[in-house]
Amino acid sequence: MDWPEILTLTFNLFMCIPTLASLTKLDNWWVRGFDFPRVQISALIVVSILLSLWVYNFEHDWHFVITGVLIICLIYQLVKIYPYTFIAPKQVVAYEGDDSKEHISILVSNVLTENRAYKRFTDLVQDRNPDMFLTLETDKKWENALAPLEKDYEYSAKIPLSNLYGMHLYSKLVLEDIEIKFLVKDDIPSIHGFVRLPNGKKVAIHCLHPRPPSPSESDSSTERDAELLLVAREINVDDGPVLVFGDFNDVAWSRTALLFQKISGLLDPRRGRGFFNTYNANYRLLRWPLDHVFHTKNFTLIELARCEHIGSDHFPMYIKLNYSEEAEEIQEAPKADKEDKEFADEKVEKASPKERSL
Repeated sequence: MDWPEILTLTFNLFMCIPTLASLTKLDNWWVRGFDFPRVQISALIVVSILLSLWVYNFEHDWHFVITGVLIICLIYQLVKIYPYTFIAPKQVVAYEGDDSKEHISILVSNVLTENRAYKRFTDLVQDRNPDMFLTLETDKKWENALAPLEKDYEYSAKIPLSNLYGMHLYSKLVLEDIEIKFLVKDDIPSIHGFVRLPNGKKVAIHCLHPRPPSPSESDSSTERDAELLLVAREINVDDGPVLVFGDFNDVAWSRTALLFQKISGLLDPRRGRGFFNTYNANYRLLRWPLDHVFHTKNFTLIELARCEHIGSDHFPMYIKLNYSEEAEEIQEAPKADKEDKEFADEKVEKASPKERSL
């Protein structure tokens, strides 16, 4: 082999690693990290294939083999991200009507603790005027900055922390039976309870921000996966409408996020509408969807939007939904099979959760 072939083959082999890693069930941070940049990985695989077609003369069998493997890797990556493109079928139907008594709007924003551009966020809240908003990574300084909004948001749950896992929920709608839980780690909170729609309907809510798999946070995705799946297992869609929202530190197309949907029976309004990448707001070419709102099939979608930059490394997400019992007849919820349930149980058991509440 000459040097162009050696360099091309090295690049080819390197571009096979993300797909091979994703096929495993390993939860090491560097393995699960390949779940995130599937769009970027797909683009690099295309470059690798084009380079192969340019450099190789295809006089050797291995030229065909490595190029074929790359094509298979590309297909795998595209299959994973296809449901979140605008050409895919929509999982949540669009609402047509004007009954505001059954509407609920939510703003979710990881504001970044060190971000002190408070006014940019409070201006966004006043502009969007959501029924509820959830802030993540909020400390006491952020709590003080949000205080002026309390005249419009009478109900709240506040967890100011300086460890990047503070969480504040504010609502114009009545909140009931609010609990602050620490499902997996003693310093990672989540908010659970109910909200009353304007028509009086009681909706269960779960606000989450699990720890991500990364060298600076956690060596594996086990704790993140367990927190998501613990909540998924607690949800019973037959008990009534449910909303789960927050920064999942996981992409919509990951094995865990898809398993979360199957176990919980919740829908993803992103599917069929686009990626709505929320992280990283500071790097245009390195973005993926980390902030989510999932809901039961008795909601239809009025609006879904990624909001403007507020100085954080996340873009805020805004969603407006309509509650309708009739929607249950026209929307299909994902379902878990025996293997899915066993894998979820295995994940949760591995994390050895020790739930406590405030």
